[in-house]
Amino acid sequence: MLFYLTALFSGLLVVSNILGVKLFAVGEFMLPAAVIVYMATFLITDVIGEVYGKKNARRTVQAGFFTQVVVLFFIYLAIELPPAPAFTMQAEYEMILGGSFRVIVASLVSYMVSQHLDVSIFHRLKARHGVRKLWLRNNVSAGVTQFVDTGIFITIAFFGTVPFEAMAGMIAAQYVAKMVIVLFDTPIVYLLVRIARGRKREDAGYEAHMQV
Repeated sequence: MLFYLTALFSGLLVVSNILGVKLFAVGEFMLPAAVIVYMATFLITDVIGEVYGKKNARRTVQAGFFTQVVVLFFIYLAIELPPAPAFTMQAEYEMILGGSFRVIVASLVSYMVSQHLDVSIFHRLKARHGVRKLWLRNNVSAGVTQFVDTGIFITIAFFGTVPFEAMAGMIAAQYVAKMVIVLFDTPIVYLLVRIARGRKREDAGYEAHMQV
């Protein structure tokens, strides 16, 4: 189960970088399409940390960072390849996949800081409460780290290009949206933890049987 969760984590990170090009509106809030997908990555690290421990959660975060860097490198190579005469959408291809260097840096920095912070807060609370109050550590760790993640990303990506008031509004809007998602994902965390623990017990039983 750990293998599948780690693979899903890395895959969702890559997808979120591609989906982030599109913006959508909910009332007066304008949000990147990647917000829901990216939020799922924090859910996954919480599940991994709860069932498989802090060390595996950190390894998953590091694997996700490495995956993003490798994918960005190959995207850059694909963009730089000379287009065939029949391919008439090079500009659109670059616009969708290329992004700006500043936005990419903002994404990677905010990812590394917020994901490691999420793991640290989650496990500090787990050390205090044991297996109880999963809902508390899931929501508290997400509440703190989503503010940090959003603040770092918006600041690096847009500082000096938009007014401070506009940046503050963007941070507030995205943070509110992310916290709404966090409240809805808590039951999913409980479900995935239950499934992962069941699979972990099955794997342990199988290994014990093979050693007999």
